[in-house]
Amino acid sequence: MRMVDIIEKKRDKKALTREEIHFAINAYVAGSVPDYQMSSLLMAIYFNGMNDDEVADLTEATLMSGETIDLSEIEGVKVDKHSTGGVGDKTTLVLGPLVASCGAKFAKLSGRGLGHTGGTLDKLESIAGYDISLTKEAFIKQVNDINIAVAGQTSTLAPADKLLYALRDVTGTVPSIPLIASSIMSKKLASGADVIVLDVKIGDGAFMKTLEDARKLSQVMVNIGKKFNRKVIAFITDMSEPLGYAIGNKLEVIEAVRTLQGNGPSDLQTLCTEIGSYLVYHAAKAESLNMAKADIEGKITSLEASDLFNTLLEHQGGKMPDLNNYIHVKDIIAVKSDVKGYVEKLDALQIGLAAMRLGAGRETKESTIDTDVGIVLNKKVGDFVEEGEVLAYIYNNKDDITEEIRMVLEAYRFSEAAVEKPPLIIEIIE
Repeated sequence: MRMVDIIEKKRDKKALTREEIHFAINAYVAGSVPDYQMSSLLMAIYFNGMNDDEVADLTEATLMSGETIDLSEIEGVKVDKHSTGGVGDKTTLVLGPLVASCGAKFAKLSGRGLGHTGGTLDKLESIAGYDISLTKEAFIKQVNDINIAVAGQTSTLAPADKLLYALRDVTGTVPSIPLIASSIMSKKLASGADVIVLDVKIGDGAFMKTLEDARKLSQVMVNIGKKFNRKVIAFITDMSEPLGYAIGNKLEVIEAVRTLQGNGPSDLQTLCTEIGSYLVYHAAKAESLNMAKADIEGKITSLEASDLFNTLLEHQGGKMPDLNNYIHVKDIIAVKSDVKGYVEKLDALQIGLAAMRLGAGRETKESTIDTDVGIVLNKKVGDFVEEGEVLAYIYNNKDDITEEIRMVLEAYRFSEAAVEKPPLIIEIIE
């Protein structure tokens, strides 16, 4: 079998066989296929797509390129969640303790964040002592003991995906639904969960910009789940404005803690409650979705979910920080509106990029994150703003943030007429 024949076949819009896909991935990981040939195949896939069988075969080849995690020693149904990324997305920090306090086994392996703000691991590591490095045995024991563990992915988990993503990033082939779907699902399937909820974001601050593309991606990933006998549910959710009010690692931890205590923003609590109800129900810990939702709401009111978050931190070496002495920045700058009106639009991407410039996110994999800095919004879509009123607060450690202030101001667009908020959860695909 020759790589050039596989490239030409996909170039000519023909479907690849399972054997051809496995050959291409295995040979690339082994180093016998050079970058320029794999780049050519990726570009052919980008332009000509893949059918459901091809995407499933690509997912299988990618996940089989390294270690897979066998979670059969964990009692009961194992659940996991993945977000396609957004601004202010601290969902895992809230969702994990919520579903675990309801009895579901939340076993999550996360990767590093690259983009507007840090990922889940960066947020957790901003808590002193929290250890993301668990052995497989420790991970399994912890989930059996307290129903939850959140740790870092090992480098041996789907290594083909890491190689392919790095190549896609520099060859203009990132926005391909077959490649995105196989990338996400290879890691999720290799991580061993039985039930996976995917939070597919659309809007300015998300990778998917249109509902049509979000539906296509969601359906492909749900179909992959079926082929591998896993229950996959896709939530299509709005990311035209940031989720919650806090953007930045420690700021997001504070907002997550307050949400678990019942004092968080309504959009974040709603999203975690809705996704959580599906995980709890499909983990057979409730007789209906409504009962699962009621149970989750009860765990917030009783503070059981909040207590379990503390237990998670303790088991992985961390300690709940004093929220009043957690963040240390040089100054907090109030960004004030120079106009009056209703917030019609709040550009999530612009806010995310401003936070990244402050140091809250990574421009490259080598970038160092400042976990203290970020942005706390004071006004969101639908809110009325008086001239001179505060739109947002910038938590800053830089000498000059003139550009960041400009970016925050330009992220807001106003209307004289009242504005309705867009729906948060747009569609659910099973």
